[in-house]
Formats: sequence, C-alpha cells, structure tokens
Amino acid sequence: MGPLLRRYRFLVPYLLLAPGLIWLTLYYVYPAIQMFITSLWSGSISQGYTFSFANWTNYTEALDRYSEQFIRSIVYAALATLLTFAIAFPLAYTIAFRGGRYKNLLLFLVIAPFFTSFLLRVISWRTILGDDGLLLGMLKNLGAVPEDFRVLATPLAVITGIAYNFLPFMTLPIYVSLEKIDRRLLEAGQDLYATPLMTFRKVTFPLALPGIFAGTLLTFIPAMGDYVNAELLGQTPDTRMIGNVIQNRFLTNNDYPTAAALSFILMAGILVAVAVYARLLGTEELTSGAV
Repeated sequence: MGPLLRRYRFLVPYLLLAPGLIWLTLYYVYPAIQMFITSLWSGSISQGYTFSFANWTNYTEALDRYSEQFIRSIVYAALATLLTFAIAFPLAYTIAFRGGRYKNLLLFLVIAPFFTSFLLRVISWRTILGDDGLLLGMLKNLGAVPEDFRVLATPLAVITGIAYNFLPFMTLPIYVSLEKIDRRLLEAGQDLYATPLMTFRKVTFPLALPGIFAGTLLTFIPAMGDYVNAELLGQTPDTRMIGNVIQNRFLTNNDYPTAAALSFILMAGILVAVAVYARLLGTEELTSGAV
C-alpha cells in the first residue's frame, strides 16, 4: 500500500474533498438548478407547467410586485446586523480580555439560547412584548407608557427579534478573533505611548476584522431570508419580509414559478452583496489577519 499511495498521492486532496463536494452538489447545486428551472415555468398547478428559457416574466413581475418587501428585508437585516454588532463586540471584547476564569461560563451563556427551539424563542419574545405582557404590562401599570402603546406588530419588534436570535452568530466569530490577538502587540502600543483608544483603533479593531466579517455575514444572510420573526412579531403586511412572501407563494398559493424566481433573486442578490462586501474590506487583508 505504501508505494501505491505514493504513486497516487496527488489524488489524496481530491478524495478528502469528495464528501463535501458530493454533499454540496446534492443539497445545494442541484436544488439551485431545479429552482432556476422552476422559475422559468409558466402555467398553474391545476393546468400543468411548461418550461421555456424565454420566460423571464416571472422575474420582472416578481420584482415589480414585491420590490417593497425586498427593500424592507434589506433594511431590517442591515439594522438587525448593526444592532447585533453593537451588542456583540463589547460582549466579545469583555469575554476575551476581561473574562478570566469565567470565559467558558460566559461563552456557554452566549450559546445557551441554542438549546431552545428557534420557534419557541420567538414565541417567548411575543409573550414578553405583548400589549399586556411581562414588560409592557408592568410599564403601563406604572404609568410609564400610554395604554395604547405597543411594540408587537412594529418594525422595532421584528428587528430586535432578529438581532436577539442571531446574536451568538456575531459574538462567537468576533470573540475568536479577539482571543487570538497577541497581547504583546497591545503592550507594544502602550510602550510607544499610544493611548488606549489609539491602541484599540490601530491594533485591536483591525485584527478583529476577520471575526467582524464572518459575524456580519452569518447574521445578515439568514436575517435577509428570515420569516419567522416577521410572521410572529410583525403580524402586519407593513412588516412582512421577502421570506414571508416566498413562504406564502410556495406553501399557501402553490405559485411555484414566482416563489422560485423570488428565491433565486434573493440568493443571487446575497451572493453579489457578499462579493462586494469582501472586496471592500479586502479578502487578502482579512486572510492575513486571521493567520
């Protein structure tokens, strides 16, 4: 076996990649191709569908009809990502630099919500933010807010719900980047008479960029396609996101071509946004910073 392995050792990397490539082909590439084909169908579920490469009206009609939901999804996802970053970076920084012997406990508390179903977490927030719930009910009894004040069925409820559910996805990558920073670099900044703020701006933050890059992607991408928070916390047409439209087109109206066109537009748009984002930050700098 030794000589045989040496003779065909150039095949070893491909053999190691084979399981992952097969998995991606079966569960990503093939469904994406099928979704693209479905998006070019015309007809109905009762009359049957016909396929034509010239049938691009599903895309134009989907964009014209649901452009508002697309824009709302981008805005909600961006605001939720910014809110998550504003909470996650100080949290990750505190754990990495001030956590001490409690680091493991604090990290466990960050991921503890994952031990509960995503749906149950959203329903819990719906109960907490209810008009007479634990939070608003107490504030209304104290006279701190008007009786008709509400949080549910507002953009605030949807954005905060998304931010809460995806907070660990932002916190953990940033923590890993901060934890890997050589503390001698910070000491060198102090020896060169840099203020703590300057050291943070010139050393800590740039070295944390790989984690910030990963965290923002892990938050923004699923937030764009999220529909559970908008469905349970938004509850109104004015807070519906594109994920709600796709779910409704697929499962309620059985409008497979439109739903597939919307899904393909969403996927293509996210891929373009990620490519531009990586280009703006500089993938080479991020890679070198992560080493």
